[in-house]
Amino acid sequence: MSATNTAKPLPRWADVFLLPAVNLLIALLVAGVVVALVGQNPRQVMEVLVHGAFGTQRGLSYTLYYATTFIFAGLAVSVAFHGGLFNIGVEGQAVVGGLGTGLIALWLSHSLPAVVMLPLMLLAGVLFGMLWAAIPGYLQAYRHSHVVITTIMFNFLATSLLAYLLVNRLKPPGTMSVESAPFADSAKLPGMQQALAWIGVDWPSSPLNVSLFLALAAAVGVYFLLWHSRAGYRLRAVGSSEGAASYAGINAKHQVVFAMALSGGLSGMIGMNEIAGVNGKLLLDFVAGAGFTGIAVALMGRNHPFGIVLASILFGALFQGGAEVSFDVPGFSRDMVVMLQGFIVMFSGAMAYVFAPMLSRGLALLTPKTTGAQHG
Repeated sequence: MSATNTAKPLPRWADVFLLPAVNLLIALLVAGVVVALVGQNPRQVMEVLVHGAFGTQRGLSYTLYYATTFIFAGLAVSVAFHGGLFNIGVEGQAVVGGLGTGLIALWLSHSLPAVVMLPLMLLAGVLFGMLWAAIPGYLQAYRHSHVVITTIMFNFLATSLLAYLLVNRLKPPGTMSVESAPFADSAKLPGMQQALAWIGVDWPSSPLNVSLFLALAAAVGVYFLLWHSRAGYRLRAVGSSEGAASYAGINAKHQVVFAMALSGGLSGMIGMNEIAGVNGKLLLDFVAGAGFTGIAVALMGRNHPFGIVLASILFGALFQGGAEVSFDVPGFSRDMVVMLQGFIVMFSGAMAYVFAPMLSRGLALLTPKTTGAQHG
């Protein structure tokens, strides 16, 4: 018999940290080749992109602002994935969650102080998102309707619902813009400039607000829920093997609904960044595709909260730095920035494990082998 040449599975640390870094490096190299082929200087493009995303306080602020939304979206996709579900509906769940956040602000912000108003807005966004996501979860668990199909359909329903309410119920009379009336000041999250000024730090004005800390807290909470609680163990058990989990006495149907509801609640928190933190009003397209970007973020972050935070910062840098590149590099269009994002998604998602065997063999060569005792 010939010896098999299969590589060993990667250690957890290599799968979470090293492999995504290798995939990112390869994606950047391939993108650099394509940039050179279209007549641009890859080094110049990369320098402008990195400086635009991290080189100034204002650029860093925009990077972290985008990353905040992506953290919520990536966590939402990740929680459903650990439950064995592929939630394509984060976009729609964020829309409905933001609708709940905005409705509470419109109804109560003129009569309640911020210390009461902001937690109510957060709670409303979470509950609206949970309810919207729990419906496909129920249909998957009890009616065998595939969650991918139903969540895609619910994205369109959510967008249509928001558009109807804005046009016919929430838009102030006599205005042309499809948006609600502005919220009172009690319904607006402090910006990072204002928050840092309280401790004597001078920071430039930007959309970055204190919902960044809410996103980081959500990442920590998801980590402890999934890996350090009984509820998380049950959820992951069903995601790993529904049959084995059922045999062990876990109600798999309940876990499917729970995973989707939790995913929708995280999606609904996006409204705190975009509505309460930036716009101060309910808009038609405040999510702007972040729910779909969250899929790529979760894939690149290996569905681990820490990896999702890092991947969110990367995609935030691509959004902010890409905008700077399209302005500062002649002939480099926004479409080329989208191409760069596409390469990263391709190598970190669809081709995530293509280089895993080679990486595993390389680690095996670098790891000293232990020799067992010789037998006489």
